[in-house]
Amino acid sequence: MNRRHFIATTTTLLAAPALQIHAEEPQAMLDVNFSLGEWPTRDVPAVDVAGLRRRGISHAITGSLEAVLHRDLAAVNERLATACAASGGVLLPAGCLNPLLPAWQEDLRRCVEEHGMKVLRLLPACHGYTLESPVFRECLDAVTKCGLALQIVAQMEDVRTQNPLLRMPPVDLKPLPALLKATPQARVMVLNANSAIITTALRGCNSLWLDCAMIEGVGGLENTLQIWPVDKLCLGTHAPFFYPEAALLKMQESGLSGEKAAQIAERNARAFLG
Repeated sequence: MNRRHFIATTTTLLAAPALQIHAEEPQAMLDVNFSLGEWPTRDVPAVDVAGLRRRGISHAITGSLEAVLHRDLAAVNERLATACAASGGVLLPAGCLNPLLPAWQEDLRRCVEEHGMKVLRLLPACHGYTLESPVFRECLDAVTKCGLALQIVAQMEDVRTQNPLLRMPPVDLKPLPALLKATPQARVMVLNANSAIITTALRGCNSLWLDCAMIEGVGGLENTLQIWPVDKLCLGTHAPFFYPEAALLKMQESGLSGEKAAQIAERNARAFLG
């Protein structure tokens, strides 16, 4: 039995009680951090719509892993929209923009007018710009003006596991609180922030949503909620890059009350979507 099969089998068995509990509750789970496609440097486990439903996840905000390296984001977003449309409403497409590309405004128009997307996802570390760049502020303003929610991916994977030829350090998120203060109507979520990022760069930025995919450690969610408002934390699996069971186990071991668990599992994501 290889390590991946062992982990997948073990986590599925451990998560079974949590999934059963959620299946009995009237409120389903919404994953804010799901992706389709292949990762360029290693295989990722297959997680399809049926797999999400088996785990009690009724909807998932979904981006494309192709967006990391592909330059033709119009084609990437079109394929993503087509795949999500075939999911029966389970997958909610989050198109990708790269504000360093000359046609990013046209990509934004297509996401809104042709694909009807409600969420966009930015990959600053992968695409080579910072949050201090004027192009990011321009992109933030344009997305907000369109009434869309915006997800910023802080990191795709730990720097220790990255291919040496594809080094992508975490995004410096320190400029974000000031930008959001100047743009109070923006709905922004940071994906894959770990505890160190939250406690340093983002602490006190209460208008920002976070997901739990990279919040680790025993009692990780409870510890985070000591410094972060419960209505701004969402369930995020980072699947298929991570096993979905990892996030579900965090919910199970957190010991959160039914009301707080329901907020994190689904209601906060609905508020983010507007």
